[in-house]
Amino acid sequence: MKFSEAWLREWVNPNADSAQLGHLLTMAGLEVEEIAPVAGEFNGIVVGRVLKTEKHPKADRLTLCEVDIGKPRPLNIVCGAANVRPNINVPVACIGAVLPNKTTITETKLRGALSQGMLCSAAELGLTEESEGLFILPQDALLGANVREYLQLNDVTFELSITPNRGDCLSIKGVAREVAALTETPLKKIDIATQKASIKDVLPIRLSADKACPRYVGRIIRHVKADSETPIWMKERLRRSGIRSIHPIVDVTNYVMLALGQPMHAFDLNTIQNEIVVRFANQGEALTLLDGSKQTLTKTTLVIADAKKPLAMAGVMGGLHSSVTLETTDILLESAYFAAETIAALRQQYHLNSDSAYRFERGVDYAIQRDAMELATTLILDIAGGEAGPIMEEVLQNGLPKPVVIKLERQTVIDVLGVDITQAEINTILDRLGFTVQAVKPNKAFASMIGGKTSASMIEVPSHRFDITLPEDLIEEIARVYGYDKIPPHQLNAALYADKPMVDEAADLRFLRQSLANLGLHEIVSYSFVDKKLQALLDPAITPKELMNPITADMVAMRTNLWPGLIQTMLYNKSRQQPRVRLFEIGTCFIPSANQLQQVPKLAGLLSGAAYEEQWGIPDRKVDFFDLKGVVENILSKIIPAKQLHFKPGTHPALHPGQVAAIYHQDQPVGFMGALHPSIGEALDIHYPVFIFELDLKALIGPPYAQFKEISKFPEIRRDIAILVHETVPVQRIQDTIRTSAGDWLIDVFIFDVYQGKGIPAGLKSIALALTLQHPSRTLVDSEVASLMDNVVTTLKDQLGAELRS
Repeated sequence: MKFSEAWLREWVNPNADSAQLGHLLTMAGLEVEEIAPVAGEFNGIVVGRVLKTEKHPKADRLTLCEVDIGKPRPLNIVCGAANVRPNINVPVACIGAVLPNKTTITETKLRGALSQGMLCSAAELGLTEESEGLFILPQDALLGANVREYLQLNDVTFELSITPNRGDCLSIKGVAREVAALTETPLKKIDIATQKASIKDVLPIRLSADKACPRYVGRIIRHVKADSETPIWMKERLRRSGIRSIHPIVDVTNYVMLALGQPMHAFDLNTIQNEIVVRFANQGEALTLLDGSKQTLTKTTLVIADAKKPLAMAGVMGGLHSSVTLETTDILLESAYFAAETIAALRQQYHLNSDSAYRFERGVDYAIQRDAMELATTLILDIAGGEAGPIMEEVLQNGLPKPVVIKLERQTVIDVLGVDITQAEINTILDRLGFTVQAVKPNKAFASMIGGKTSASMIEVPSHRFDITLPEDLIEEIARVYGYDKIPPHQLNAALYADKPMVDEAADLRFLRQSLANLGLHEIVSYSFVDKKLQALLDPAITPKELMNPITADMVAMRTNLWPGLIQTMLYNKSRQQPRVRLFEIGTCFIPSANQLQQVPKLAGLLSGAAYEEQWGIPDRKVDFFDLKGVVENILSKIIPAKQLHFKPGTHPALHPGQVAAIYHQDQPVGFMGALHPSIGEALDIHYPVFIFELDLKALIGPPYAQFKEISKFPEIRRDIAILVHETVPVQRIQDTIRTSAGDWLIDVFIFDVYQGKGIPAGLKSIALALTLQHPSRTLVDSEVASLMDNVVTTLKDQLGAELRS
């Protein structure tokens, strides 16, 4: 929100300079981003009139001008501006004048022609960054008048950063209300005249979207002169608010928006057929907007229409066909209340930005439309002339916001703020902010119990404060005006204790993050909203929940797994010459189920590129399935006992058949891992191996209680066996069978050789395993070890058909 301080002081004039006012607003929650002068520093520049012009005899682009500055003799000035012409008033920098860029004007000759000054553009006065041609002043400007005084340039602009909940401060009136409350300065009443109708012309108004537009105010004004000149005072107020002057009709609607906070729109009446209808568009209707964009509308698009066609996108932007031009003579003024959520959805859906939409989506006072119409009518009649018809208003009471009344207890204010503030102070602050306060009689018995400090009030919230719905909102308002700096700091006290985790509590994510980081993986945090097509590729079995108002077209679907974010991050890094990518993410996925959306915490990872950083000591190789399995085993070992972790052949539509495993905790599936399916790689232009995994953290049991046991003092015994087994038997099954049959003396079992080829029958494989045995309290003897190994071999033969290799 940008505005002129001089304009603000017409509404409220506190005893504070610009810097003090800026500090006051910032401390009250309206952050002042910048206070800047409205013009550069200059002197010696006056109002002059170009009497006559002629071409410079030696330069095609220069013009010889005779200029009257209210002195007996006119000045001869050479000018290079394309828009210089007789009978226009312009700023004239006289000899000795100093411009904002520190240039001093002297008498000089340009191509042999005498120049006794300089005709100035707006940019040369420091009014704008750039400008085309001279700054043309009104015809009634007094010749010789000081331009700085004439334009009232001893002024500054404030630029505020308004939070989304404070749409009521997106106007001069709104900021003035705040300043008046903060400084205890009277808010000047700005009288808005009621314009009597001089013609009877009206149009029927029909509201077909009651919640989206429950109030619509219109007025016909005929015989306006749209090509009239907008007064300089209005142009300057618009410029100082960051809005360009166009023509008086548009300028007035923008001025009213800045003054009162009510966006308005003007239609060319002659383009409207029979009536005004506020409705949702028909699917496929077309509308060309003021910015020239051609929009194909959907059935969720709120439009202003006539009997046959849409005229404007409600609250966002008008249509080009029905816009007011310099040839327009009859207009229809619009002042309506549109629901914030409706306009926010439209702006995001069509990627449109406008001052109107910016205000509507943050909330507009639903009781101000008639005042805005009266002010706009008065200004248009004064500037462009015309004859106004009666105000047309259609209201659907059920669609308007309901009045809000909140019960606020003084003791609650004291408890929250930590300040013993009196009821009178509370009432005064709320009254200054425009709230209506009505006392509630306290319960005498309860009052005596707490020392007589209790009292309560019923607070009626004004229509412009749509952000106030709870007692806590009122307490925040009290704190703002009371002064945050007046609230003393308090030492926070809390009882801290160690909480014993439940057995089925989710795994401590800190350990997982640290473990993955130790393995060289980088954590990412990606959006929960992903591209719909990418999500369908990576999880086609689940239809994701789609957003009604996505931020962008590639953030439509709520993710059902974490792989889209990992894949996109990998592609981003690969395109920036990062061939080795190792990533993980911990986040929430959203699984549609019946009429609800399940939020499931998951952990996923991705490996691609070289297995190791480039070096001389290890031969270069690419990551493979077993690298991925090692990562998964490593992190799961932190939260699951090894005996309870199982990998089984599985299938997943996003993973390569034959290179995919389902991960189980005991008999419960907890995730998948494997190579990215080639067809998906082709669709995403990925021509290199990519390995991914995903785990359901909700299904994993948290870390067990710490268990301790004495380290055995007795020697370990290693026995190696080599077996022949069918090639389809998983190694996991072999190890599990050995662990079961060997019992508690088995400390470890691992594979140190796998062989298929010469000397091995077709369909079989040779696997060599090492078994480490140890007794906790004595030394094992050979006969015990031999008996245990015989039992292991027999069990392998009985259960897996394995034969001991000779």
